[in-house]
Amino acid sequence: MSTIFDNTEVAFAVKSDSEIERAYFLFKIIQSEPMVKIGSKITQFALKAHLPVEGLIRMTVFNHFCGGVTEEDCMPVIDKMYAKKVHSILDYSAEGKEEEVQFDKAVRITLGVIDFAKKKVSMPFAVFKPTGFGRLGIYEKVSNKEKLSNEEQKEWNRIVLRYDQVAKAAYENNVPLLIDAEEVCMQTAVDDLVESMMEKYNKEKVIVFGTLQLYRHDRMDYIKALYQRAVENNFYVGMKLVRGAYMEKERERAEEMGYTDPICATKEATDKMFNDVMKYMFDNIDRMAIYVGTHNEESSLLFKEMIDNSGLDKTDSRLWFGQLFGMSDHISYNIAKLGYNVSKYLPFGPVRDVMPYLIRRADENTSVGEQTSRELELLKKERKRRKI
Repeated sequence: MSTIFDNTEVAFAVKSDSEIERAYFLFKIIQSEPMVKIGSKITQFALKAHLPVEGLIRMTVFNHFCGGVTEEDCMPVIDKMYAKKVHSILDYSAEGKEEEVQFDKAVRITLGVIDFAKKKVSMPFAVFKPTGFGRLGIYEKVSNKEKLSNEEQKEWNRIVLRYDQVAKAAYENNVPLLIDAEEVCMQTAVDDLVESMMEKYNKEKVIVFGTLQLYRHDRMDYIKALYQRAVENNFYVGMKLVRGAYMEKERERAEEMGYTDPICATKEATDKMFNDVMKYMFDNIDRMAIYVGTHNEESSLLFKEMIDNSGLDKTDSRLWFGQLFGMSDHISYNIAKLGYNVSKYLPFGPVRDVMPYLIRRADENTSVGEQTSRELELLKKERKRRKI
């Protein structure tokens, strides 16, 4: 069945012929799990050995999935996308850091992005990743309500201060802030901290957004309880909805540790959870804001239909579609052309620091075979249309 997402001329309007060819080449590689595993290991070895591969990485996978090394470096990409009404969310994507100096650097960069974004209509949000602001291990201890040593308590207090510093800046500059979700073992601490920021800074409207990973079977119960607390304590709730990014790791950990698997039993159950939560939030839109972060065409169409049938304006600031840069352009650009709010997460950072993100992105694409097949199908169609 043909849908609005089949229009490749709109989907790839900002891509040159050479960028189309590069995308086709990359997704062909990503389609092969052995190639991704081998390529990841070779790349990691080359970077550790300080071999001169950064230029090659930048010209291929980095430039496809990332906007640049710095905020200013990303501006040509931001402007090109915004010419088609696709907004950008600058996402500092250095992962796997464990040192306080790195966490403080992530805060400075996020504050810089907020300052950058407040002047640009093309940049409606700022974002950060919880493990960018503190160690996974300390989040896990707090989530499990384990007793912290004096040093650990100081460490946790610094994390709380980082959240508050950034949320306060977002509030003062009127730049909504998305806070990502991560592994289940640490997420309770993140949820509690995000809720405290919502209660403090979402008194008039949503500034602080949390994230719901809807491959978790407990998330409907969580959002319903959060909504009740928001009503009782008079604050607004913002959530980015995603399916999730750590499924294999979560299932292995549950089996190893002997607790109930937190992930929905089937893909169909995950899809239902995603759509049901989206509907629940939409039904309570007077106290909520929804950022639908998905590469799933059915969920995107459902959200579009919900907006169309509601009488709300397409550009209502509480309603956003979102995808990752380098993926699902057929959703982003076709939805934007129809006048809805659409943004792309635009990762940036030094090539070496962003490599863990890029390797994770390749692994996730490999594990979601139909996503990669769909990308290739559309790229093939556009190559044929352009005769390249």
